[in-house]
Amino acid sequence: MECKQNINLESCNCSYEPCSRKGICCDCLRYHLKNRELPGCCFSNDAEKTYDRSFAHFARLVLENRL
Repeated sequence: MECKQNINLESCNCSYEPCSRKGICCDCLRYHLKNRELPGCCFSNDAEKTYDRSFAHFARLVLENRL
């Protein structure tokens, strides 16, 4: 399957500049799940900028109706 990195970059809100996985969603998802996290695209722009990608942070945001 051909990677759609250029298309994916249009909606990638990852603010970590040296990230080598930007737009390569399969690599990004694999990396974050391995670390018990979700990728930045699962969070609002403000929440993503905290770099707290944990499941717990995501759950808190959902419970607070912030996502």
